[in-house]
Amino acid sequence: MPDPSARGANPPRPPRASLRTSVVWEVLKDALDRRVKATGRDALDVLDTGGGSGSFAVPVAQLGHRVTVVDPSPNALFALERRAAEESVADRVRGVQGDVHGLFDVVERGGYDAVLCHGVLEFVDDPAEGVSNAVAALRPGGAVSLLAAGLGGAVIARALAGHFAEARQALTDPAGRWGDADPIPRRFTAEQLTELAERAGVEVGAVHGVRVFADLVPGVLVDTEPGALDALLKLEAAAAELPAFHSVATQLHVLGEKRG
Repeated sequence: MPDPSARGANPPRPPRASLRTSVVWEVLKDALDRRVKATGRDALDVLDTGGGSGSFAVPVAQLGHRVTVVDPSPNALFALERRAAEESVADRVRGVQGDVHGLFDVVERGGYDAVLCHGVLEFVDDPAEGVSNAVAALRPGGAVSLLAAGLGGAVIARALAGHFAEARQALTDPAGRWGDADPIPRRFTAEQLTELAERAGVEVGAVHGVRVFADLVPGVLVDTEPGALDALLKLEAAAAELPAFHSVATQLHVLGEKRG
């Protein structure tokens, strides 16, 4: 039997306990639970590419899993080490400097039960190669979690801010950028992200729209109206899997398994 103390008396909170990550965290946790049952092992080997300071890696380690974080930033890896120590999971979190294009210079090919690739594909030179490497790091049947910027959310945000020309530019630009000052190099539709996953050998199980409403609701309302945050979280969760809302989400999440 696993040692309950290794996982903590209480389940970990969602990463950053925020609207930005709650939907992804819940479906990721369920996916990891399914892999535990499928493999018969209580502790999985999880790879977090571009995992930064550990907003997902540390909560995953709190579930009892071993997590390797690959990130190009030494500062982010230092913050990861500190966060892991503060949460008493330093023995289950390892940070290595690198990126998804040179992934197998620093980690083992085919050595992981789950791979997270969050906030990476927007910035890499070749998203298809990035997804392919992430999937190649998995054992057969392993879970893959892709999270990337959504095109529709950016178009709506620019339009609601009164920047109509920029909204149209994002809508027509091949990379989904609204102009030279846009900090995001690339955005995706749900179809594009799903296609990248399937071409890399992923059996897609679910697609989620993330931050469908959260970025449109005034922060003061969420902060001051009693019960507003909880109600908004429930609304986001209810809308996340509905295809009608994928086209307006700020981020898109694809969850699947590596084909055997």
